[in-house]
Amino acid sequence: MMSRTLMAASTRPIILAILSRGEDYGYSLIQKVKEFSEGRIDWTEGMIYPVLQRMEVDDLISSKWKMSADQRPRRYFRITEHGRAELASDLAGWENVWRALTHFTAPLRAEK
Repeated sequence: MMSRTLMAASTRPIILAILSRGEDYGYSLIQKVKEFSEGRIDWTEGMIYPVLQRMEVDDLISSKWKMSADQRPRRYFRITEHGRAELASDLAGWENVWRALTHFTAPLRAEK
């Protein structure tokens, strides 16, 4: 499992990355992340919906209510242009963090 700090730092970029592929709804986002991470990232509805609301206030995403295929109303989210710019910036930042981590942990792995 991830630490709360890492979870909090990665939630917005992960949501933006998923929505950059097309609109989606909250529960589906939870399931996609859980499946892709093989259960290591396990978001709850109580965690994700406040994040989605804040992202909408920040103009990173927008939403629209639609009827799903099973005739249930669902709130679908999509990334905005501002959200795309934020995602690009976040990805550059995460790449820098990854480079630093791999650089500084390489000697540790070699010593094992």
